[in-house]
Amino acid sequence: MAISIPISARRAWSWPQIRVAAVPALSGPACATALLAGIGACLALPWLPAWPLLALALLAGIGIAWRWREARVAGVLLFGFGFAGLHATYALHQQIPLTLEGKPNTISGRIVDLPLHEARRTRFEFVVDGDAGQPADLRGKRLRLAWFDQDPKARAGLIAGSRWQLQVRLRAPQALRNPGGNDGEKQAMAARIAATGYVLEPASAQRLAPAAGIDAWRERTSMRIAAMAAPSSRFIRALALGDTRSLSDEDWSRLRAAGLTHLIAISGFHVGLVAGFFALLAAAVWWAFPGLCRFVPRPFAAGFGAVDGAFAYAAMTGFALPTLRTAVMIAALVAARCLRRRQRLADTLALGCIALLLLDPLSILGAGFWLSFAGVAWLLWCLPAEQGPRRWAMVHGFVAAQAVATLGLLPLTVMLFGQASFAGPLANVAAVPWWSLVVIPLALLGVLADSVHAGFGMWLWQAATWAFDLLWPVLARIADSPLAMAWLPEARWYALPLALLSAFWLMLPRGVPGKPLALLLWLPLLCPPRDLPKRGEAELVVIDVGQGLSVLVQTAHHSLLYDTGPANEDGFDAGERAVVPALHALGVSALDAAVLSHGDNDHAGGWGAVDRAFPVAALLAPIGSPAPGIVNCVAGQTWEWDDVRFRMLHPTPDFPYLGNEASCVLRVETAHGSALLAGDIGHYVERAMLHRDADRMRNDVVIVPHHGSAGSSDPEFIAATGARLAVVSSGAGNRFGHPKPQVVRRWCDAGAEVVDTARAGAVRVWLGGDGLQLTERRSDKSRLWDAARRRHGTAGLCYAPES
Repeated sequence: MAISIPISARRAWSWPQIRVAAVPALSGPACATALLAGIGACLALPWLPAWPLLALALLAGIGIAWRWREARVAGVLLFGFGFAGLHATYALHQQIPLTLEGKPNTISGRIVDLPLHEARRTRFEFVVDGDAGQPADLRGKRLRLAWFDQDPKARAGLIAGSRWQLQVRLRAPQALRNPGGNDGEKQAMAARIAATGYVLEPASAQRLAPAAGIDAWRERTSMRIAAMAAPSSRFIRALALGDTRSLSDEDWSRLRAAGLTHLIAISGFHVGLVAGFFALLAAAVWWAFPGLCRFVPRPFAAGFGAVDGAFAYAAMTGFALPTLRTAVMIAALVAARCLRRRQRLADTLALGCIALLLLDPLSILGAGFWLSFAGVAWLLWCLPAEQGPRRWAMVHGFVAAQAVATLGLLPLTVMLFGQASFAGPLANVAAVPWWSLVVIPLALLGVLADSVHAGFGMWLWQAATWAFDLLWPVLARIADSPLAMAWLPEARWYALPLALLSAFWLMLPRGVPGKPLALLLWLPLLCPPRDLPKRGEAELVVIDVGQGLSVLVQTAHHSLLYDTGPANEDGFDAGERAVVPALHALGVSALDAAVLSHGDNDHAGGWGAVDRAFPVAALLAPIGSPAPGIVNCVAGQTWEWDDVRFRMLHPTPDFPYLGNEASCVLRVETAHGSALLAGDIGHYVERAMLHRDADRMRNDVVIVPHHGSAGSSDPEFIAATGARLAVVSSGAGNRFGHPKPQVVRRWCDAGAEVVDTARAGAVRVWLGGDGLQLTERRSDKSRLWDAARRRHGTAGLCYAPES
């Protein structure tokens, strides 16, 4: 029996089927994994291949994936490799050339994102206009700038969305490189930052146009929330708008200890709430006007409303990765429904991953990408659709989700942040439902009401603040517990895959054998080998603190910190940003002694952060130093740890405090060699020590005095040391020009290898049974975005002549 189908019905039925048939397996989990692997493999290289080779890999990958079904996964992997390489090449090429560095440039453009106002400066991101009136190498580029001014009122006009004409001094992004520290150069490349710098002559800056656009609306809304004058309004600003500028270091420490950082900033749940509201709104409009269904079915309209709401909210928050990821997921679900195609959650996750990677392959350089997708992947793999009786299914599922997230994401959090929150599961059990179902909806409804009319959202924000304050004291008490969080030493590369394999094995169904043995696979991550010196040996780590000094000296069972780097009021604190993370990554839990060579900021400024983070048994400083020394360092002091002798060579008891010249000079003596830590002494003290204690001037390793200034490193002093290694601690492009070329030449001519932290990053030196050994952080952990290598090449300052 023949059945006739009207033309219109055939078209309505066949159009989605054609589209579904045209969708290959390129959106499945296998291809998503291959794309991710290809991108990751490229960005893990220490250097980038030439761009023609990357383009060839991209085109070859497309051809293989399109023509050979059996090799589709390999083609996608090759495509990802070339695609990521081209993006990275372009991002690095966008950074300003060396010829532009240090020179004043007048530019005009727009402030993007929310400026961070501090007591003495304002930091903001600035996109230069693309017209011909701008310097050719800066047109359309994104800059990270600082405006220094003691008067906050002078900086009040720096508002997101406003346009300015500024005179700036710029340099290509270059950051510190230390164990456990953030990689600022990686972050700059991922964010497409072309240069960093500061505003010259702020009084001459001109505002070209008032604030406008989404960024300006976001800042105005944030200011209205802050106007409530409630202490916890800073958290409501973060939960509603992703504005974390007002959160203090103490707030962040508590959030990390309680494992709540994933909730405090804009998360996928926020986007889901907004998308759901817009979906209901669209469905209500279609219900009120049924005639619209003749053009678009109501389920489709609800889906389109959800997508519009999700992407609008993502735009409102600056397209932060969590919001963009969730918006893409929602779009994938809606597309599958519009195509009348059943799609597993795993397929949706894979499609969202592919879409994000195609939008920006460099997003994998951020921790948020891995934590977000890994968390969802673990949940999809481990949790069944329903468990137990229906009335307990939600509770059981929530508890199971917390267990899975804690175990599955622990390896990533340890590798990415060097810490593990043991209080996280307990804090999340309370915070996730209360914040997600009460605090965040109230905050978002306040934003919606305030968008209708300024001030309408105030009472909703006050309710959100009240609800937040009910739980926060309990969470703060949990976070302040000494057992809430543990810092873990930096692990080897193989620790992460072993820990992930262990987590996978432990979450297999009951009855799978070998689960107790799988726990052993966690040991390389949670208890990594530290390679501590043996008795009679010593290790020195010259931490990269910029223009300053900080050296960790370790023996078999003791640790000493010599200086703590610089710190600026309401600015960069090397103690907090470099020294403390490095000590954590090196496995230091307490300091047996600390020496503040003298009171200058570049040597003692970071002491406050170190003192807060670590118990210190003894603190030494010269007599009269403004540094808070408990014990005065005086020439002749000696002590011994693990068959390693520490000897103070300067200042003498009657030496007055003269700043640099009064620096504590420490000699570390082992059976295999010695090292001299000379602080900021100059020619006068160098000659005095040479005259007073010539025998102890002989050292294998010397931390070059005063960062290699012209007033130090006297030729007679250099010759007397006979050093094989001279380490300079200086900041890249510092205004003093340290180390001075003539000083470097003196050390080189004397037969020493000269290493500068500005080029090498943190420098680790071993004085042990295998002789003098050295590793440089930048060469040992080489990365394709390494700024020092692109600036100076791979050669050091000089090398010792072969014997």
